[in-house]
Amino acid sequence: MTFVLNVLISATAISIASWLSGRMPTLAGFIVALPLATMLVLPMSYFQHGNPGNTIELARSILVAIPLTLSFFVPFLLTERLSLSFWQAYAAACAMLPLAYLAHRAVAKLL
Repeated sequence: MTFVLNVLISATAISIASWLSGRMPTLAGFIVALPLATMLVLPMSYFQHGNPGNTIELARSILVAIPLTLSFFVPFLLTERLSLSFWQAYAAACAMLPLAYLAHRAVAKLL
């Protein structure tokens, strides 16, 4: 039952942001930039597993990952300079994420 509730809450948040992006993209962008996933996952993780140590480790991992995952947006910033189409920028952005993950693993080991 907990899993179904997690899915419903998460899907609702994503759906509202997606719907809002057609009407008010600036507000939708702000909402998506909020740590909504983190705000949902941390208490869900704690309630589901009852382990505060794991939940705190999860929060620390998220803190390390956030600046690294921002590398996803770099190709979009460079679309005009590099004459990239949306799909080229998107593919490059997705290619940045495995590199960010490798950096995350290295930094997380130091903590």
